[in-house]
Amino acid sequence: MGLYIEARIRADPDELWTRTQDPTQHQRWDLRFTEIAHLPRAEGEPQRFRYATRVLPFLTVAGTGVSAGERERPDGTRVSALRFASPHPLSLLAEGSGYWRYVPDGDGVRFLTGYDYRPRWGVFGALADRTVFRPLMGWATAWSFDRLRLWLERGITPERALRNWLAELAVRAVAVTVACAGLGWESLLRLLGPFAASAAFLPPLLMSIVVCLALFVSPFSRTPAARRCLRTPPARACAPHLLRTLDGPR
Repeated sequence: MGLYIEARIRADPDELWTRTQDPTQHQRWDLRFTEIAHLPRAEGEPQRFRYATRVLPFLTVAGTGVSAGERERPDGTRVSALRFASPHPLSLLAEGSGYWRYVPDGDGVRFLTGYDYRPRWGVFGALADRTVFRPLMGWATAWSFDRLRLWLERGITPERALRNWLAELAVRAVAVTVACAGLGWESLLRLLGPFAASAAFLPPLLMSIVVCLALFVSPFSRTPAARRCLRTPPARACAPHLLRTLDGPR
């Protein structure tokens, strides 16, 4: 698979399954989707679904998919597989497939995904995907997994987690802006009186420290962060057999 994300979540496996398989709960924590809804299906057929992502206030890209899950497996794990496609001409993502695994791990669950897709728009689409879209999708998936973890482990709702992230982002942006603008540095030097000339190095040094702290200090514990997730697949990572049994969405 092209993208791999893994998070360890200390939660009841049944609760994790529900919040990832129920469309109304899934769309709350997954940054990649604005809407997910199951479509009618015949008895014994895989579950079909529709998804939509609001790219801009006036532009929504939609697609359909088909999924199947195995909730009880002999080794104690669970798995869900899906295939999806979007006919929208403005969607870079043409079609793809992926899976979720739920692996018991002590007092928690290793929740992981692997997925890949085919971009459209020819050479331009391939370049845009490799340089912008695919890294963005990887980040959004990891960020969403950590938001799900906060919801299950600490009771921080997805909506609250988003507000926490935006607030922390704003604080960091203000700190960088103030530091780079040099606000207050001149007044600080005046306070040093005759030592001002020899302390001229202080403003750029302090500016560098503030910028580094704003950019690289670890996110707050109540703020979702993609960096908390594993992004490198283990050597033997592979798609489940269940994925090969699914036909593409009609």
